[in-house]
Amino acid sequence: MKENQYDQTEFFEKYRQFPRSVAGLQAAGEWHELRKLFPDFTDKRVLDIGCGFGWHCRYAAEEGARQVLGIDISKKMLTVAQEQTSFENVSYRQLAMEDMDFAPDSFDVVLSSLAFHYTPNFQEVCEQVFKSLSAKGSFVFSGEHPVFTAEGRQDWLYDEAGKPELWPVDHYFTEGKRQANFLGSQVTKYHRTLTTYLNTLLTVGFTLEAVVEPQPEPRLLAEVPGMSDELRRPMMLLVKAVKAV
Repeated sequence: MKENQYDQTEFFEKYRQFPRSVAGLQAAGEWHELRKLFPDFTDKRVLDIGCGFGWHCRYAAEEGARQVLGIDISKKMLTVAQEQTSFENVSYRQLAMEDMDFAPDSFDVVLSSLAFHYTPNFQEVCEQVFKSLSAKGSFVFSGEHPVFTAEGRQDWLYDEAGKPELWPVDHYFTEGKRQANFLGSQVTKYHRTLTTYLNTLLTVGFTLEAVVEPQPEPRLLAEVPGMSDELRRPMMLLVKAVKAV
């Protein structure tokens, strides 16, 4: 299997206490914008790449999907997802996104949430998604914004009082591996520019329908300490593309 921080016990236990891991979609700052991009799930066959605890899989089932498959590299994540899922039409499989090889016309909707910054092979993943989608199928994903990933450490520069002063953006056009600080651990991620994200989709054959740089939901700005700092730089990138043929 590919590199997998999430099956390391200490890291996994920290991630499991992360607010969006505990409260699910309602605790995700981008959820109010991401769900607007979803197509009608009624009677659709759905794939969730990097499904984690299965929140989006269960949402698709609740919205009427006929069949939902969640794939993830982490056995620990999938164990929790299965424990929390009661829908008979939702299944999970341990599979790295780079190893996907589904038959043509396997899915009507492909989703992914905060997974693609973990792969060095974004174009290959997009090619596999395109192949596996039905005609007019939808591809909707979220990822860390290139402004967020560029410098690498993914942390503020702080003033003398310890308050966030500036968000560093450096080496923006130098794509590739970064070592980020996340939950007290060094995590390998991959930076690519906005141009690369969007042009890769176009090159593969997708038609772009929406690109969103979401701001946190007003409710979370009021409820979560420090959330207002998320208005100072983009953290997320949301994209909806369609296989038009």
